[in-house]
Amino acid sequence: MLPADLQRALFPHVGDVRAAHRLSGGDINAAWRIETASGQRCFIKWNPRPLPRLFEVEARGLQLLAEACALRAPRVIAVIDQPPALVLEWIDPGAHKSTATEALGRGLAQQHRSIGAAFGLDHDNYIGATPQINTSSTSWLEFYRDRRLGEQAKLAQARGHLTPDRARRLDRVRQHLDRWIDPSGVVPSLLHGDLWGGNYLIDASGQPVLIDPAVYYGDREAEIAFTELFGGFGARFYAAYNEAWPLDHGYTDRRDLYNLYHLLNHLNLFGEGYGSSVDAILWRYGD
Repeated sequence: MLPADLQRALFPHVGDVRAAHRLSGGDINAAWRIETASGQRCFIKWNPRPLPRLFEVEARGLQLLAEACALRAPRVIAVIDQPPALVLEWIDPGAHKSTATEALGRGLAQQHRSIGAAFGLDHDNYIGATPQINTSSTSWLEFYRDRRLGEQAKLAQARGHLTPDRARRLDRVRQHLDRWIDPSGVVPSLLHGDLWGGNYLIDASGQPVLIDPAVYYGDREAEIAFTELFGGFGARFYAAYNEAWPLDHGYTDRRDLYNLYHLLNHLNLFGEGYGSSVDAILWRYGD
């Protein structure tokens, strides 16, 4: 049942709630689909003790994606302070994801053509449950070295995951990024930031919909690399993306270097089960 205080807080935004259905699958927050007396359906995220500004920055990320006019993102209806909740439009599910992979690839290339003034963002957000520091920089190498690998290194040290060998190799990687990345061709593209197979839906019209963003402006290769880390994106997705905007020569040499950020984050969130994957990349680039 929808908590009474949440139901009261929803009223100014959606009116009376006629029905509420608890949804499964959320790791951080509880979720509901609600139906209002006016017939509106909404998706609700709720957490009595959320991470600071969690719902606010998610809403801002969804709005940035929507403003790119490339791929659909759920419309933000409300961000509620007490009790903390995020109200989004309900997305009617459509066909199997394989039918929309080409549209996703083309749309993502178009989204990446939304170029920012610098790398980063004007506010911090989250990558999963980890704070993601987005302090802007005009240098991609500096941003990726310090705001991405550096912040994860500090967290790994604090949580006891940064062995002396890892620390030494990671420091070497961070100091020599220019061996693999030529920053002269990198532009600050609008990235979803956490685009794995579970963070997009297919709507009733068969079009992809982006959810759960960790938005910032960065190298588009970092986004494409993450789509390859855990799978879920077929050959038609990559063909459509490259037809719309071909990846630069040598991308495959940089792919694991970009996925190091996400693997370090998984190491920090979930533990040593990701240690061997981190070590393999550090051995490759930091030897």
